[in-house]
Amino acid sequence: MSNFKNVQPLEGFNWEEFENGTMGETSQEELAKAYDETLNKVSEHQVVEGRVISFDKKEVVVNIGYKSDGIIPASEFRYNPDLKVGDIVEVYVENQEDKKGQLILSHKKARLSKSWERVNAALDNEEVITGYIKCRTKGGMIVDVFGIEAFLPGSQIDVHPIRDYDVFVGKTMEFKVVKINQEFRNVVVSHKALIEAELEAQKKEIISKMEKGQIYEGTVKNITTYGVFVDLGGVDGLIHITDLSWGRVSDPHEVVELDQKINVVILDFDDEKKRIALGLKQLTPHPWDALDENLKVGDHVKGKVVVIADYGAFVEIAPGVEGLIHVSEMSWSQHLRSAQEFMHVGDEVEAVILTLDRNERKMSLGIKQLKEDPWENIEEKYPLGSKHTAKVRNFTNFGIFVELEEGVDGLIHISDLSWTKKVKHPSEFTQVGSPIEVMVLEIDKENRRLSLGHKQLEDNPWDTYETIYTPGSVHVGKITESMDKGAVIALNEGGEGFATPKHLVKEDGTQAQQGEELPFKVIEFVKETKRIILSHSRTFEEGKEEKKPRTAARRQAPKATEEAPTINNVTASTTLGDLDALAALKAKMEKGE
Repeated sequence: MSNFKNVQPLEGFNWEEFENGTMGETSQEELAKAYDETLNKVSEHQVVEGRVISFDKKEVVVNIGYKSDGIIPASEFRYNPDLKVGDIVEVYVENQEDKKGQLILSHKKARLSKSWERVNAALDNEEVITGYIKCRTKGGMIVDVFGIEAFLPGSQIDVHPIRDYDVFVGKTMEFKVVKINQEFRNVVVSHKALIEAELEAQKKEIISKMEKGQIYEGTVKNITTYGVFVDLGGVDGLIHITDLSWGRVSDPHEVVELDQKINVVILDFDDEKKRIALGLKQLTPHPWDALDENLKVGDHVKGKVVVIADYGAFVEIAPGVEGLIHVSEMSWSQHLRSAQEFMHVGDEVEAVILTLDRNERKMSLGIKQLKEDPWENIEEKYPLGSKHTAKVRNFTNFGIFVELEEGVDGLIHISDLSWTKKVKHPSEFTQVGSPIEVMVLEIDKENRRLSLGHKQLEDNPWDTYETIYTPGSVHVGKITESMDKGAVIALNEGGEGFATPKHLVKEDGTQAQQGEELPFKVIEFVKETKRIILSHSRTFEEGKEEKKPRTAARRQAPKATEEAPTINNVTASTTLGDLDALAALKAKMEKGE
């Protein structure tokens, strides 16, 4: 009993009802009512606050002051990796009791009910918010912000271009709301905007101190066909492809790679410093300055063809040191051709230095100098009267140009093609590219040209014709060509003669026609001009003329006047006319003398 000596009776407790047992009948309902009043009044589809009392990988247990705790899937808290016991969270009452008597809550729906107001407030206040990157989508990422699926464009993930989007999936990052479409309830967020403010401060500091010639360390941000963009710490500059290396660069990837740390020099920038030109090659000495001091004109060098054009080829003999081989220095030939006929890009060639200007950093080279100039000893190799085989290069109206060897050309005049054949155009005689036998007639060393002949390879038949076709002799010939001024006769012994219409009259008075074969008397033979004047009429008229009495005029005329007068050309424009009349005129002139 001593243990309860200090216990005091409960004030206001009705012991009588307790002893009589009547208290239990009335107080049970009252007690239940009093107990219920101590619990929160919870209605379904209502947003309330609760306290996290425990969680694991699958679910989070939240107490909202109800007779039972609520269960929420852990996936609804992925956006908040820092969740801990004791945190106050908003929940949405899905169901007061399920079949198991469990209180069903949703954190996601609770967030959605207030998320729109929060997102708008974040935009208005430029608030930094936290979001969970759920997955990739076209052009960017999907981010869970307050339970709303917001769009994060790829360009807004970072200040640098993103090459692998997948590494961001599942990450929780800070964002700023940059755009909201109220009608469609679309939200656009940016992570880049958070770091741009910091970078902008760095950028202003860099730009304010920037001067030409300064050297900065940067990171290769992007590589294009025309150059490389480098991040200098919030400020981008461009290294043009020509400023990457002293040598020629066809692809910038040959020199740098993405994310590479490189030193660059400021070459130029505009007034607002928005466009900054950078250089990489300028950090190393110019190759011309390091060129061998002993290198001189006449030395042989080796290099690779880096650029080729019709007029010549550029050969790189050292990185950044190039020389031009003009097409005229590729061959001793005077026929200008395209450089592509001699070499191609990538070819390794040997050349001779022709000019060297270290101040202007220019060099000209030649490859034909590696061979002996064929005109140096032309008289020894192609002496006068020597015979050779040449190649027909092209025709002109006056002759044929031929090539004896590379760099040695010659001309065969049309008159030196044949002793007997009258060639109107060289194309009648041969073809371009065909071989032709020639004899050296004349050497013009100064102009690098040879005069050649083809007919000289054979004996001159006119030496023989001179003994055969004596004036007064008769020969058989065939009329091969007829014209107004006369006809061409091919003589059986060789060669051609010419007869005027008057001397083509036959004994029956008719005119001889093309194709007829008749006897002809030689009236005139001139070896120098290769002219044979013939007459068919004289073969039968002379016998009759002897029977006729001579007139005084004919008696006075010298015997030689019966021969044909001199004619300048077989096909001359002047008509021969009446040979007898001309002979009489000549006799009178001689008598006058």
